[in-house]
Amino acid sequence: MSSPIINRTCRITAIVATFLILTSQSYANDKSLSNTRKAQLTHIVKQDCGSCHGMTLKGGLGPALLPENLEGKPLLFLQNTILYGRAGTAMPPWKNLLTEQEVLWISQQLKAGKIAKQ
Repeated sequence: MSSPIINRTCRITAIVATFLILTSQSYANDKSLSNTRKAQLTHIVKQDCGSCHGMTLKGGLGPALLPENLEGKPLLFLQNTILYGRAGTAMPPWKNLLTEQEVLWISQQLKAGKIAKQ
């Protein structure tokens, strides 16, 4: 039988390791996209996504994509919505056009309100 202290230490270590991995992946994802590609992705969001979500992302056929509207929605929810679309809605899947890395970057930018400001 293992000690409760060892179990607790293992859980804390696992949590810290997971946080560090996720943080470093997020940083690496942002750095590995070129500025040119980031500009292209911003254009895609404004034009293609904007055709349904409103050109200023304040909503239209699709819901608003402003930080206050995305508050409480995890990045993974946004990523999955972009990658796989939403059944029964006009939201198409983008997995054949965008990489997971690009979708993560878009999701982060939307949550931070950086695309709507440009």
